[in-house]
Amino acid sequence: MLTVLGFAMIATFLVLIMMKKMSPIAALVLIPALFCVAVGQGAQLGDYVIEGVGKLAPTAAMLMFAIVYFGVMIDVGLFDPIVRGILRFCKADPVRVVVGTAVLAAIVSLDGDGSTTFMITVSAMYPLYKRLGMSLVVMTGVAATANGVMNTLPWGGPTARAATALKLDAADIFVPMIPALGMGLLFVFALAYVLGRRERKRIGYLTLDEVLEPETETALVAAGGTGSTGTGSTGASPGTSTSAPAAGGFQGLDPNRATLRPKFYWFNAGLTVALLAAMILELLPIPVLFLLGAALALTVNYPNMAEQKARIAAHADNVLNVAGMVFAAAVFTGVLTGTGMVKHMADWLVGAIPEGMGPHMGLVTGVLSIPLTYFMSNDGFYFGVVPVLAEAGAAHGVSPLEIARASLVGQALHMSSPLVPAVYVLVGMAKVEFGDHTRFTVKWAALTSLVVLAAGILFGII
Repeated sequence: MLTVLGFAMIATFLVLIMMKKMSPIAALVLIPALFCVAVGQGAQLGDYVIEGVGKLAPTAAMLMFAIVYFGVMIDVGLFDPIVRGILRFCKADPVRVVVGTAVLAAIVSLDGDGSTTFMITVSAMYPLYKRLGMSLVVMTGVAATANGVMNTLPWGGPTARAATALKLDAADIFVPMIPALGMGLLFVFALAYVLGRRERKRIGYLTLDEVLEPETETALVAAGGTGSTGTGSTGASPGTSTSAPAAGGFQGLDPNRATLRPKFYWFNAGLTVALLAAMILELLPIPVLFLLGAALALTVNYPNMAEQKARIAAHADNVLNVAGMVFAAAVFTGVLTGTGMVKHMADWLVGAIPEGMGPHMGLVTGVLSIPLTYFMSNDGFYFGVVPVLAEAGAAHGVSPLEIARASLVGQALHMSSPLVPAVYVLVGMAKVEFGDHTRFTVKWAALTSLVVLAAGILFGII
């Protein structure tokens, strides 16, 4: 019964948000609460929620102060050279813009943190997508999928979890997987090219001069121009420039905004590099690092108290949306775990594996990792399911290393899971509905995972 209710709860959530019948926050809270009562554990709902909130509170704190930090860095102009450089490289060609998004997301993903990757990628690319009238779900989909492939880095989380769960060396798991993961990344770049061509066909090919139009652009920003909002699903006719974006859409390119602090450029660049280095070296917990970084950035760039309050207020909307999503997700994960639904779902799936598939447990693990890492947290999958799969594989001569490598296959899809806090940073900053992102991204991310699995089998890794 718990197995059926667990799948029903997840399916209900996904259907309602994709059909836009409920907001993600409401769905993350009300649906699990309803199912908790349905399984006869309504009296324990409070305990499950508090436990879930306790586990995700550090993540919520990290996201809150990371949004403030990177918001301030955008305000002061740290990413303006990146935006200008990408604009000139892309030459207003939608194909180059989408491919550039994939490349940028993959490069920034080297820091191992999805939230940071999405903040930097959206900060750099959002103004360009808005100016060209390109679909913003293309940006979020490509960024999430590229980050998902790169999330398999040993310091990204999944590899370390697999190594810990099976008592293996992370390098022994990751290094042989590099060719397969490389094929997955190449597929993401190819996908970005195809999606870019689709966008080029829809909106046309603009010249660089048409896009820049500095005087017109500045005037539009000052006036709070009108135009397309939401997912950017509507665009100009081929060969014409697009309408102006919503107010603030071009602020990343506006060279005259009052928040710029060019005299502190190198300080801000050095602070950001130091912050990312400290994250990689794990000198302090990430929430503490971003808290200190945000406080220092605000104090140095805006010593006036009123200016500091104004900058915090400017980013309060993003902070509230993302933090709210995280705490709402804590209800969902708390109920899913506390009621035992996750364990029963995992046990049912493992038990459904035919006996004859025993010698092919590597393939089975790779296939199962795609849906399971989407419907479960990485902790639940790697510490709860993978050891069971490894035991089943060992009985048929399949090594734990093969199982561990196969378990990484589903990460491309995992990064768009509603249980991953970072995805709410992505859709929040890009002003994209979570349901729209899910509907667009899931099929491409799942296909990317299958490419990684096929490459692993072809190269004899899995």
